[in-house]
Amino acid sequence: MRVITGSARGMTLRTLEGETTRPTSEKVKEAIFSSIQFEIEGAHILDLFAGSGQMGIEALSRGAADAVFVDSDKGAVGIIKENIKKVKFEDRSQIVQSDAFSFLNMNIRKFDIVFLDPPYAAGILTKALGGVEDFTESGGTVICEHPSGTEMPDESGALKKYRSYKYGKTSITVYRKD
Repeated sequence: MRVITGSARGMTLRTLEGETTRPTSEKVKEAIFSSIQFEIEGAHILDLFAGSGQMGIEALSRGAADAVFVDSDKGAVGIIKENIKKVKFEDRSQIVQSDAFSFLNMNIRKFDIVFLDPPYAAGILTKALGGVEDFTESGGTVICEHPSGTEMPDESGALKKYRSYKYGKTSITVYRKD
């Protein structure tokens, strides 16, 4: 797994061994960032269920102002710290070891772009989508990664489905906040 472009272009990132995390494929990551390329510069990023942190790191590499990485797994948090240090983004990163919903309950910040790629357990993604609505800036974007065939709602509060993409077994649904 590597950073595709920007200031950290080509740097390889570590991922947690085993089945606990599921890194986004390069093909899917490239498609996501192509679709939001004009929104990244100066943006505030939330990488919820961060895993290795690759989505937030890619955004930082492309000029995002800062990123918050949240994961409940201690091993994943260690990998995120290692990856952030390797790409030298410590000054623009905050790493939080917390359950996603506990983090949302204590959070007071707003974000321009939110990445949601939770474990594929039933109901987690829809619940997380509803949980990030209040923390997404007006005009902000929420990007959900999920198994193809999973039906996502047309809206979740002020978040409206904007586009959906399918890449083999993975689908991406993009929401915009009015």
